[in-house]
Amino acid sequence: MKKTALVLACLWLVASNLFGQDKPLKIGVARLTHGHVGWVFQSEKRGDIEVVGIVEPNKELAQKYAKQHGFSMDKVYNTLDEMLAATHPEAVSAFGSIYEHLEVVQACAPKGVHVMVEKPLAVSFDHAKKMEALAKKHKIHLITNYETTWYPTNHKAYALVKKEGRIGDIRKIIVRDGHKGPKNIHVGDEFFEWLTDPVLNGGGAIIDFGCYGANLVTWLMDGQKPKSVTAITAQLQAENNPKVDDDATILLNYGHATAILEPSWNWPIGRKDMEIYGATGAVYADNRHDLRIRISEGYDGYSEEKETLEERKAPFNDPFLLLTNVIRNKVTLQASDLSALENNVVVVEILDAAVKSAKTGKTVYLKP
Repeated sequence: MKKTALVLACLWLVASNLFGQDKPLKIGVARLTHGHVGWVFQSEKRGDIEVVGIVEPNKELAQKYAKQHGFSMDKVYNTLDEMLAATHPEAVSAFGSIYEHLEVVQACAPKGVHVMVEKPLAVSFDHAKKMEALAKKHKIHLITNYETTWYPTNHKAYALVKKEGRIGDIRKIIVRDGHKGPKNIHVGDEFFEWLTDPVLNGGGAIIDFGCYGANLVTWLMDGQKPKSVTAITAQLQAENNPKVDDDATILLNYGHATAILEPSWNWPIGRKDMEIYGATGAVYADNRHDLRIRISEGYDGYSEEKETLEERKAPFNDPFLLLTNVIRNKVTLQASDLSALENNVVVVEILDAAVKSAKTGKTVYLKP
């Protein structure tokens, strides 16, 4: 009798493991005009998400992606409302212009559908506040995805500085992001059209790449806003970007520390790197995998350690894994976390102030 009970218990455990696993998260995709949209289809191949519907009125563009990724055109809808009504996704991932992010949240939030947008959260601080209010009212998760969120070097740098105190108090942070420019790296026409539009993107490089640094600095500053924002912009490729800036320098004053953001579409070599200077040393996140730590010795001497880091462990190595785990209450985001709504509202406030500062030539002071 005991043996029979043991066998039944073992069978029950096996069945639980086989059938009790979470089903793939049902994802809707809002537009295909963002050059990063391939991310969602690549992630779907793992089996932890399922793309149940796609919104794209440009059928030629939709057919291009259908052929590339092997999905049926039956999944493609003309409007977000049609897709939501027909497929009932648990979450929607936005891959259109930044201006469209508000429209996605306005459609999804009242239906209890969670949203993840590509960086930045919104085209303006006004849009960001409206999105935040909708997300909180309807109790949905609203996540922002950055490529740099998944860099192991950024998380190692954070641990060294914030948890281990290896270089003392932060005094200065410098973040540099960008490439040769959308035209020069040959982004798709549908992406280029809105990426270089001052309304649909909110600006040029100051928005496209300024958001990375603002996001990382807000994280390192525990969600604190800077006291002031000062920015200058330039247009060094007027022939390629006639409507927007393509180079910016943004200075953030925190009182006890400063941050310098250098977003540009004019870097000769594409880059996403960060330098953190403390009272006794510096940490350099040179790229996704390479990190250096320098500890001061005397006037200009230092000891140096170098590390090459492996990818982070799931679910902290992929936006769709993180989204799934947040929705299913397996991961809780803190307000200052890179993907969190609160952090990204501050990011957009910083960018809004930077655009105003560059236009007026004056420092913009943020409300506490």
